Amino acid sequence: MTAAAIKTETQAELTVRIKRLEHGRDLDLPRYETALAAGCDVRAAVTQTVTLKPGERYMTPTGIAIAMPPGWEAQMRPRSGLAAKHGVSCVNAPGTIDADYRGELRVILINHGAEDFVINRGDRIGQMVFAPVFQAAFEEVDELDETVRGQGGFGSTGV
Repeated sequence: MTAAAIKTETQAELTVRIKRLEHGRDLDLPRYETALAAGCDVRAAVTQTVTLKPGERYMTPTGIAIAMPPGWEAQMRPRSGLAAKHGVSCVNAPGTIDADYRGELRVILINHGAEDFVINRGDRIGQMVFAPVFQAAFEEVDELDETVRGQGGFGSTGV
Protein backbone atom coordinates (compact mmCIF):
# COMPACT_ATOMS: atom_id res chain seq x y z
CA MET A 1 0.00 0.00 0.00
CA THR A 2 1.39 3.43 -0.88
CA ALA A 3 1.48 6.50 1.34
CA ALA A 4 -1.06 8.16 -0.97
CA ALA A 5 -3.48 5.25 -0.43
CA ILE A 6 -3.59 5.73 3.34
CA LYS A 7 -5.21 8.83 4.79
CA THR A 8 -6.72 9.45 8.18
CA GLU A 9 -9.65 11.72 8.89
CA THR A 10 -7.44 14.13 10.84
CA GLN A 11 -4.68 14.59 8.28
CA ALA A 12 -4.58 18.06 6.79
CA GLU A 13 -4.16 18.60 3.09
CA LEU A 14 -0.76 20.07 2.31
CA THR A 15 0.70 20.72 -1.10
CA VAL A 16 4.39 21.52 -1.13
CA ARG A 17 5.78 22.96 -4.33
CA ILE A 18 9.27 21.70 -5.08
CA LYS A 19 11.93 23.02 -7.43
CA ARG A 20 14.84 20.90 -8.58
CA LEU A 21 18.02 22.93 -8.72
CA GLU A 22 20.51 22.33 -11.53
CA HIS A 23 22.88 20.22 -9.38
CA GLY A 24 19.97 18.02 -8.21
CA ARG A 25 18.35 17.25 -11.57
CA ASP A 26 19.27 13.54 -11.58
CA LEU A 27 18.35 12.82 -7.93
CA ASP A 28 15.10 11.40 -6.60
CA LEU A 29 12.72 13.92 -5.09
CA PRO A 30 11.95 13.54 -1.37
CA ARG A 31 9.64 10.62 -0.75
CA TYR A 32 8.08 8.63 2.02
CA GLU A 33 9.73 5.21 2.12
CA THR A 34 6.82 3.48 3.86
CA ALA A 35 3.07 4.04 3.79
CA LEU A 36 2.85 5.51 7.30
CA ALA A 37 6.24 7.28 7.47
CA ALA A 38 6.13 10.68 9.18
CA GLY A 39 9.20 11.95 7.37
CA CYS A 40 10.23 11.93 3.74
CA ASP A 41 13.86 11.23 2.96
CA VAL A 42 16.02 13.87 1.29
CA ARG A 43 19.19 13.10 -0.62
CA ALA A 44 22.70 14.50 -0.81
CA ALA A 45 23.32 16.58 -3.93
CA VAL A 46 27.07 16.65 -3.43
CA THR A 47 29.04 16.97 -6.66
CA GLN A 48 31.89 14.87 -5.27
CA THR A 49 32.28 12.48 -2.35
CA VAL A 50 32.58 14.26 1.01
CA THR A 51 34.42 12.68 3.95
CA LEU A 52 33.15 13.85 7.31
CA LYS A 53 35.80 13.27 9.96
CA PRO A 54 34.80 12.70 13.62
CA GLY A 55 33.57 15.99 15.08
CA GLU A 56 33.21 17.72 11.69
CA ARG A 57 30.05 19.39 10.36
CA TYR A 58 28.98 19.81 6.75
CA MET A 59 26.09 21.75 5.23
CA THR A 60 25.00 19.07 2.80
CA PRO A 61 23.17 20.35 -0.29
CA THR A 62 19.96 18.61 -1.35
CA GLY A 63 19.50 20.11 -4.81
CA ILE A 64 15.94 21.22 -4.04
CA ALA A 65 14.02 24.26 -2.84
CA ILE A 66 10.42 24.19 -1.58
CA ALA A 67 7.43 26.45 -1.04
CA MET A 68 4.81 25.73 1.61
CA PRO A 69 1.64 27.68 2.31
CA PRO A 70 1.56 30.11 5.25
CA GLY A 71 1.00 28.38 8.59
CA TRP A 72 3.34 25.46 7.86
CA GLU A 73 6.97 24.61 8.49
CA ALA A 74 9.24 21.80 7.39
CA GLN A 75 11.47 20.22 10.02
CA MET A 76 14.72 18.62 8.90
CA ARG A 77 15.61 15.72 11.17
CA PRO A 78 18.34 13.10 11.38
CA ARG A 79 17.83 9.65 9.94
CA SER A 80 17.85 7.19 12.82
CA GLY A 81 19.87 4.60 10.90
CA LEU A 82 22.73 7.05 10.31
CA ALA A 83 22.69 8.02 13.99
CA ALA A 84 22.58 4.44 15.29
CA LYS A 85 25.08 2.90 12.87
CA HIS A 86 27.52 5.77 12.30
CA GLY A 87 26.91 8.43 14.95
CA VAL A 88 25.88 10.91 12.24
CA SER A 89 23.17 13.40 13.13
CA CYS A 90 21.92 16.91 12.37
CA VAL A 91 23.48 19.74 14.35
CA ASN A 92 20.26 21.71 14.76
CA ALA A 93 17.73 18.91 14.99
CA PRO A 94 15.07 19.56 14.15
CA GLY A 95 16.05 22.36 11.80
CA THR A 96 13.13 24.60 10.92
CA ILE A 97 12.45 25.61 7.33
CA ASP A 98 10.09 28.58 7.35
CA ALA A 99 7.21 28.90 4.89
CA ASP A 100 8.79 32.00 3.33
CA TYR A 101 12.25 30.46 2.69
CA ARG A 102 12.93 29.79 -1.00
CA GLY A 103 16.61 28.83 -0.97
CA GLU A 104 18.18 25.42 -1.30
CA LEU A 105 17.49 23.02 1.54
CA ARG A 106 20.66 21.92 3.26
CA VAL A 107 21.13 19.34 5.98
CA ILE A 108 23.76 20.26 8.56
CA LEU A 109 25.31 16.87 9.30
CA ILE A 110 27.74 16.23 12.15
CA ASN A 111 29.83 13.12 12.69
CA HIS A 112 29.63 12.16 16.37
CA GLY A 113 31.14 8.75 15.55
CA ALA A 114 34.72 7.54 15.93
CA GLU A 115 35.25 6.80 12.22
CA ASP A 116 35.19 8.90 9.08
CA PHE A 117 31.77 9.02 7.41
CA VAL A 118 31.49 9.27 3.64
CA ILE A 119 28.66 11.19 1.98
CA ASN A 120 28.00 10.06 -1.58
CA ARG A 121 25.80 11.67 -4.19
CA GLY A 122 22.22 10.47 -3.74
CA ASP A 123 22.66 9.18 -0.18
CA ARG A 124 19.61 9.65 2.03
CA ILE A 125 20.91 12.14 4.59
CA GLY A 126 17.89 13.51 6.44
CA GLN A 127 14.15 13.31 6.77
CA MET A 128 11.72 16.15 6.39
CA VAL A 129 8.55 16.38 8.48
CA PHE A 130 5.83 18.99 7.90
CA ALA A 131 3.97 20.61 10.78
CA PRO A 132 1.46 23.40 11.32
CA VAL A 133 2.79 26.59 12.89
CA PHE A 134 1.05 29.11 15.12
CA GLN A 135 2.52 32.54 15.75
CA ALA A 136 1.91 33.82 19.27
CA ALA A 137 0.74 37.24 20.32
CA PHE A 138 2.81 38.63 23.19
CA GLU A 139 1.39 40.55 26.12
CA GLU A 140 3.81 42.17 28.54
CA VAL A 141 2.80 41.85 32.20
CA ASP A 142 4.35 42.81 35.54
CA GLU A 143 3.71 39.42 37.15
CA LEU A 144 3.03 35.85 35.99
CA ASP A 145 0.56 33.50 37.66
CA GLU A 146 1.90 31.10 40.29
CA THR A 147 2.33 27.36 39.57
CA VAL A 148 3.48 24.39 41.66
CA ARG A 149 6.71 24.19 39.67
CA GLY A 150 7.38 27.92 39.84
CA GLN A 151 10.89 28.79 38.70
CA GLY A 152 12.21 25.22 39.01
CA GLY A 153 14.41 24.68 35.98
CA PHE A 154 16.55 21.93 34.52
CA GLY A 155 16.19 18.74 36.57
CA SER A 156 13.95 20.35 39.16
CA THR A 157 11.30 17.61 38.87
CA GLY A 158 13.74 14.78 39.54
CA VAL A 159 14.96 11.84 37.52
